[in-house]
Amino acid sequence: MAITTNAICNSFKKELLQGSHDFDASTDTYKLAMYKDTATLGKSTTNYSPNLGATGSEVTSSGYTAGGKALVNQGVKMSSSVAITSFANLSFTGVTLTARGALIYNTTTNGGSNTTDAVCVLDFGGDKTATAGTFTIQFPAFTTSAAILRLT
Repeated sequence: MAITTNAICNSFKKELLQGSHDFDASTDTYKLAMYKDTATLGKSTTNYSPNLGATGSEVTSSGYTAGGKALVNQGVKMSSSVAITSFANLSFTGVTLTARGALIYNTTTNGGSNTTDAVCVLDFGGDKTATAGTFTIQFPAFTTSAAILRLT
């Protein structure tokens, strides 16, 4: 079991062309759930589950709720033939946890029956920890060369 490198989920690519995701309006809610090294996450991940690859693979801690936390979308921007979207940094406070990666997923998919559609996998490159403190996911700049989601 492993969290493979950062990846945009294959199912998301198809759903994007079907109009199932909206990053520009405030109608869709995206969440970030964190996982331990026992999780199996990669481009073939299709939906959020607390047990991706192994029972109990999602992080557990007081201060962290199963399913993660809602992200604040920065909207959509087009520049130099590149369309981008990103999110504001996300912090979990008062937690003691170890995470190896995360899944961004849409809880309000348009036109589909799932409300846990996977968007992308984040590989932290190793275990990251917080002890009775704050765990922050720092997103890259909202630019055409750095944003978390870019279409070129």
